[in-house]
Amino acid sequence: MRRTLPILAVLTVLLVAIAAANPFFLEPAGFLAFLKRAAPLVILAAGQYFVIVSGEFDLSVGSLVTVEVVVAARLLDGEESATWWVLVLLIAIGLLVGLVNGAITTALRVPSFITTLGMMLILSGAVFLWTGGAPRGALSEGFRAFGRGSLGPVPWSVIILVVVAGAGIALMRSDFGKRLMATGDNERAAALSGIGVHRMRILAFVISGLAAAVAAILLGGFAGVSAQVGQGLEFSAITAVVLGGVVLGGGRGSVVAAMAGALTLEALFTLLNLYGISGALEYTVQGVIIIAAVAAGALRFPFRLRVST
Repeated sequence: MRRTLPILAVLTVLLVAIAAANPFFLEPAGFLAFLKRAAPLVILAAGQYFVIVSGEFDLSVGSLVTVEVVVAARLLDGEESATWWVLVLLIAIGLLVGLVNGAITTALRVPSFITTLGMMLILSGAVFLWTGGAPRGALSEGFRAFGRGSLGPVPWSVIILVVVAGAGIALMRSDFGKRLMATGDNERAAALSGIGVHRMRILAFVISGLAAAVAAILLGGFAGVSAQVGQGLEFSAITAVVLGGVVLGGGRGSVVAAMAGALTLEALFTLLNLYGISGALEYTVQGVIIIAAVAAGALRFPFRLRVST
């Protein structure tokens, strides 16, 4: 809990600043709207956390989100009866991409940065080839309900976010979480203690793929169909994780802090927007955060970061 206090303090300051600029934010509807908008990134950050804490990276999630939304629109074409089997297919695609990323990284010993960068390019190229840059089809109302609908006053996306957060916390408190943390902390020591290092990392990539699929379902409903819907989300997710204090190189950090980092990043962008500051500055902010977080991590854990590079 102590490790999450700094990012929670920053998040609180930003939320207070947003409320001062926009009093509507203090109302339940205003705050729930913020959580609804932030939910896809928070879920992506949770998935990215599992990969990073295991000592790896996943750069493919943004392109995977785009593929999921484009495929869903093309297959559904507004047909309500196809909603559930398409949802199942999207989950399966996310799991498969995560499995492939994990298998290539572990079995073939290809650095995850290269593996997932290659997967990002493959998925981006596939989307462009299939759509020609202009996605066709439409999402059904049942599909879009997850991203923009609600159960009473509470959006479905917020409910799904709470479920994901609970699942993430439970996983990291289980034996799986302890083994995953040990894998990222010291791969050799983990292997000598009987932990299946390769299996742990493959599962981490599978969780990341699953998180990307869930985020895509929410984004499709909230933002609609676009060939750029997932553009840059991989960097936003990594930024959120390191903002939450998770050490690049693995073995340090909390899933709660990673998700709080995503909320903080979304709050920062909301505040910049309220003050009329250009959205193009978002990439600059993310770059500064990543460099500052890695520098801070290098000062705290210099030996770890030298080994992992």
